[in-house]
Amino acid sequence: MHVTAKADYAVRAIVELAGSSQESPRKVDDVAKAQGIPVSFLENILTQLRSSGIVRSQRGPEGGYWLAQPADQLNLANVIRAVEGPLVGVRGQRPEEIEYVGSAESLQQVWIALRASLRKVLENVTVADVAAGSLPAEIVALTREEEAWHTR
Repeated sequence: MHVTAKADYAVRAIVELAGSSQESPRKVDDVAKAQGIPVSFLENILTQLRSSGIVRSQRGPEGGYWLAQPADQLNLANVIRAVEGPLVGVRGQRPEEIEYVGSAESLQQVWIALRASLRKVLENVTVADVAAGSLPAEIVALTREEEAWHTR
């Protein structure tokens, strides 16, 4: 799987906003500087996240962004879906919409299994987990496997 810059920036911005609230919103410039994200890119991402209901915003000198729901109820899968769409797509389609024939017929099941495994990780890690540096035990266990650290 390839994590795009857009998805990476979105997750990092949301984690940065984990401590914000309507009473203490964060400015785009502050979030961008804290995470090393280009401001213009971040503005577009935050607009998408606002449209998806993940963040809220307020204009004006006291304005900024904050999470629309508690960080412990917001998982990484929802953040990524908000800016990229479905977790696994094949040529712009969902795996269940694709039909293969002949020797490639079982390939649909491979794509669906891939999506299921991504969901197991991304839906079980919340923004609060990342912000606190305290990931679920099953996620940490996956990172302890030596093979997980080798690029293929």
